[in-house]
Formats: sequence, C-alpha cells, structure tokens
Amino acid sequence: MNAAAAHTVCPRHCDECGLRRTAAFSPVNPSVLSSIERLRSGTHLVPAGGTLIRERQPNVRLYTLYAGWAFRYKTLSDGRRQILNFLLPGDLAGLQQQFGETSLHGVDAITDCHFCVFEEDTLWELYKDHSRLGYEVTWLAAREESLVDDNLLTAGRRTAPERVAVLLLQLHRRLDRLGLVDADGSVAFPLTQQHIADALGLSLVHTNKTLRRLAQLGLHDLSGGRLRILNARVLARIAEVYDTVPRQAPLL
Repeated sequence: MNAAAAHTVCPRHCDECGLRRTAAFSPVNPSVLSSIERLRSGTHLVPAGGTLIRERQPNVRLYTLYAGWAFRYKTLSDGRRQILNFLLPGDLAGLQQQFGETSLHGVDAITDCHFCVFEEDTLWELYKDHSRLGYEVTWLAAREESLVDDNLLTAGRRTAPERVAVLLLQLHRRLDRLGLVDADGSVAFPLTQQHIADALGLSLVHTNKTLRRLAQLGLHDLSGGRLRILNARVLARIAEVYDTVPRQAPLL
C-alpha cells in the first residue's frame, strides 16, 4: 500500500498528516504548521453520497479534503447538474463562499470523505496574522481559477473524445502526484458515467460511446472501479494536454 493510501482518517495533529509526506505539497516549518493546527477547529466525515455544502447555504466554513473524492456543482431548477470540478485530497472547499452571503455551489461526497475544518473567520485571520498562509490561500484560489478556465474551454470548444481524454489524463496525473497510483499503473476511480457526463456537458449516451471508443483504441482501461492509462501519449495528443512539471501546492 502506498503512503497516501495508508492515511484515510484525519490525524489528531497536523504533524501526523500523511498528505504532507507526499511530493504533491510544499513543506512547511514547524511554526507555520503550529499556526495551521491552531486554526483547525476539528474534523468532519461525510459518507459517500452525502453533502458537505448545500447550494445557497449560509455561513460556510473552510474545509481541506484529507481523504476521499468529492465534487463541486451547480444545478438548475429542473435538476440538471453541472459538475464544476472534482476534489481530491489536499483540495480546499468553501473558499468562494467566504466572499458571499450564501454558497453559490454545492459540494457532495462521491466516496466517504474526511475533511479538516476551519471556522468562518479563519480566512480573515490568515490574512491579518499569517501573511505567508494568506499568500498560499491566494495561490490556491488562482489555481482553482485556472482549472475553471480549462474546464470552460473543454465544455465550450473540445470535442467529446477530447473532453474525455482531458478528464482521464488530468485526474490520473493528480492522483499520481498524491502517490495513489498502484504499481500496475491503475488508480481507484469511483466516478460513474453520470459524473463524467455532468462534468463534461455530454449526454450519458454520448459519454458511454466515447469511453468505449477510446477503450477500443487501446488508450485506457476503465473497469472494476479502477482506471489505467494505456497510451498516455496518444491521449495527450487528443486532449492537447502536455507534460509539465507542477510546482508543489500549499496545504492548509
């Protein structure tokens, strides 16, 4: 079992955090880590299928996802849903709602999710008393905006094969950074085809046909709740997504 997978429940103390032992996150000195621990008010478990944040919910806290899969979404009055992005361990939730009276989107759990919790006034305290942490939250917000920009490009201009290729590659790369890819190259992949369709703006039928077509071309294998990328080079060419060396991300 890899290092990240061995840690699925939020630890009591931040210096016991399994995520900080991966290559995905920037190291912090003990004083900054102590500040983060003082700001953290507790932990919260959301079972698979449960809701962390409801649309139009007031008084939203800040959360860091420690373990599990979740997603941000918006819905229309008739129930149509757009998934804005998928949350993986280390991602921050609730930041956008710190600047409005109510939540503009919801957050639901795909699997059992463990969150570290920060109270509503944490953001102001970060900027006021912990400038370095405030800068890192700003960096996370900028990265979130860049992801939304790319998702808009995907939904607005990419073809169905390009959309699916982007999603599979990006999620696999993010999971690899977290140390969640097994020795055979496969990763746990709990998304349903409905999740994929709602994220990519495709019908369920079109999503199914596109996934099968890419699998028939020998580009990926998605079965038994696991994803394996079989030809990353061709998938990247289809998606126009190329290898870059991502910088380590802050972890609140």
